[in-house]
Amino acid sequence: MDPDDYLMLSGIQHFAFCRRQWALIHIEQVWKENVLTFGGRQMHRNADDPFFTESRGDVLISRSVPLVSHALKIYGVADVVEYHRSDSGIVIPGREGHWTVVPVEYKAGKRKPDDRDEVQLCAQAICLEEMYRTRIEYGYLYYGKTRRRTEVALDDELRRRVAELVAGMYVLYDAGTTPPAVLLPHCKNCSLVELCMPAVSSRRRSVDRYLATCIGRDDA
Repeated sequence: MDPDDYLMLSGIQHFAFCRRQWALIHIEQVWKENVLTFGGRQMHRNADDPFFTESRGDVLISRSVPLVSHALKIYGVADVVEYHRSDSGIVIPGREGHWTVVPVEYKAGKRKPDDRDEVQLCAQAICLEEMYRTRIEYGYLYYGKTRRRTEVALDDELRRRVAELVAGMYVLYDAGTTPPAVLLPHCKNCSLVELCMPAVSSRRRSVDRYLATCIGRDDA
């Protein structure tokens, strides 16, 4: 596959949250801003500066780092990648010693009840591992609402979850399929709820089931 045809890494958070949302954005090219997505863009804007590298003691900080994984066939950009001086790790041209690679993903709100943030961070780490030929054991999620960052262990279970999600993304993308709408509690926080119309779709399915039941009784 041509790398230009790879899927966007950032889509994995949409897919983990709702497969229909992912399809609306990445297959049907639909997008609508809400206060949550606007806050997220502002948070990313503060982190993104592709020409800036900061040094804080034994930590180097690079922003807006391009990413790619040919194994997963995804590409994207990491908000921040930190390089911690260590006894082992990668060698950075122009810098002495060895460095451990640590991805940091910025989020505007607070920690989610699901794993959508964790899988995005893990996908970034997998890209960095492939690019640097190293192993990354952990990363951080920084939440703007709490102004704290949470360490995330990048274990085998989370890595399998990432691989399964990306595989699922490709299944829908290759088929050009958008899943039907299903009304769930988290729909109220979705930026596409007015375009997706899960409540209308759910009522329509209920009517269809009712009509099918009535027809079945008449046939009996």
